[in-house]
Amino acid sequence: GRKLGYTFNNRNLHNVSLGQGQEVVAEQALDLAAKEGHWVILQNIHLVAKWLRSLEKKLEQHSEGSHPDFHVFISAEPAPCPDSHIIPQGILENSIKITSEAPTGMQANLHKALDNFSQDTLETCSQEKEFRTILFALCYFHAVVAERRRFGPQGWNRPYPFSAGDLSISASVLHNCLHAGSKVPYDDLRYLVGEIMYGGHITDDWDRRLCKTYLEEFIKPEMLEGELYLAPGFPLPGSMDYNGYHQYIDDALPPESPYLYGLHPNAEIGFLTQSSEQLLRTVLELQPRDGSAGEGGAVTREETVTALLEEMLEKLTDEFNMAELMAKVEERTPYAVVALQECERMNLLTAEIKRSLTELELGLKGELTMTSDMESLQNALFLDTVPESWLKRSYPSTASLGSWFADLLARIGELEAWTRDFSLPSTLWLGGLFSPQSVLTAVMQSAARRNKWPLDKMTLQCEVTKKSREDFASAPREGAYVHGLFLEGARWDTQSGVITDARLQELTPAMPVVFLRAVPDDKQDTRGVYPCPLYRTRQRGPTYVWTFNLKTKENPSKWVLAGVALLLQ
Repeated sequence: GRKLGYTFNNRNLHNVSLGQGQEVVAEQALDLAAKEGHWVILQNIHLVAKWLRSLEKKLEQHSEGSHPDFHVFISAEPAPCPDSHIIPQGILENSIKITSEAPTGMQANLHKALDNFSQDTLETCSQEKEFRTILFALCYFHAVVAERRRFGPQGWNRPYPFSAGDLSISASVLHNCLHAGSKVPYDDLRYLVGEIMYGGHITDDWDRRLCKTYLEEFIKPEMLEGELYLAPGFPLPGSMDYNGYHQYIDDALPPESPYLYGLHPNAEIGFLTQSSEQLLRTVLELQPRDGSAGEGGAVTREETVTALLEEMLEKLTDEFNMAELMAKVEERTPYAVVALQECERMNLLTAEIKRSLTELELGLKGELTMTSDMESLQNALFLDTVPESWLKRSYPSTASLGSWFADLLARIGELEAWTRDFSLPSTLWLGGLFSPQSVLTAVMQSAARRNKWPLDKMTLQCEVTKKSREDFASAPREGAYVHGLFLEGARWDTQSGVITDARLQELTPAMPVVFLRAVPDDKQDTRGVYPCPLYRTRQRGPTYVWTFNLKTKENPSKWVLAGVALLLQ
């Protein structure tokens, strides 16, 4: 634009950053530019979804009879999923599209982070050595948090839009902090960068802990003494010039691996496996959906679905008789209440499964008209995915339909055993419940009633045993034994009773049986433990259940950076 004479000073380049109330400004700029032959830049049109139809009409009007030099440049962030596509087709078809993708890999990200500055930036601060060293650490921090997103939920629970703007502002904050005093205010710097600049994007408490831990590892007094390693085999460089830093990255940075982010190599295997499954599922969904038989008398789509549907209806047991169960309960202990609630929720789910399958069966026989819901159910059964109407009444799960249904039958079996006499099972299958939180709360309620302790001043203490489920014949006198937990990002060393590094290609090793009991807050031992979040599935994020303190000999920050968590599936 500058070469061709289009600048803000010449008043022939109009830049509108869209947001609340900017639509009128944009329309005026377009009208003027179409008449006079100016250029218009419309930024962030994804923020004004409702106005995009008007924009499409406006551009259509100006496509004829406007000045030949009239140009419009539009920018938008990519939609996270196909459902969120909002840019009208007319605009997309009539424009030249350019995508700007962030570089992949630590080396490219680190160079790109450093490209936001220049030799002049490095010379602006009076405390040159401190400024340069901490600025390089901030560039590494920025590259780590941006690139960690590709590891999915083990990287960040939710994806965040960290941008070069966050890094530039953090550098200005660093400059101002060093300018104000002779000492480096490490705590203030970490707080401003971690809680405000980058932390402003973060909505999940566990992600906030991760961001804070990175800064505690990268920005500390040792950094000026040349004793700080940003990653295994990558020491923080001292004071260099701008080109020297770029050269240092090329020479000293170890090859790309999850170790650069503090993660275990398994994180990459897990992430690549999930991406491959997603790709194959998408390919499967693109298959033609006609019901005719293939060559050589292959089984038709309807026959496959009918066989599966009959098998499922045959295996499903009768619903729990709630009136009978209520009469059987002598004392409504917290555990009995949980068992009854679980049975009620299981009844709602099995009733919906039976209703929808019976309806589809009649539809396939031609006795009922096929509705869109029945077609969705048929597609789901054929593609081996759990139907939407079942998931609404179900529990979070990432399993395919076959595994999910086998899991459902196992859950029903557990509930049947528990409701025979309502005594607590010798070991509880925590992942087999609709609401694992309710049974954990029941452990605390029972202890609170027995010892007359206030419930809000209690916590759960977790002791990992050395035994498996089969070794327990009866429930403990207080608390509960639970099984069915898996550890992601590390493994449990049964001999020494601590968390230790995972073995290669063992993505989610099973945990031994865990003994849970309630203790008053002040009696809890918090030394040498890693507060480990427990999630229901590998999707993490919204499936959070509880926090268990697991013993560790190493610094807990190692496990925070490795994204270590307990899973119920």
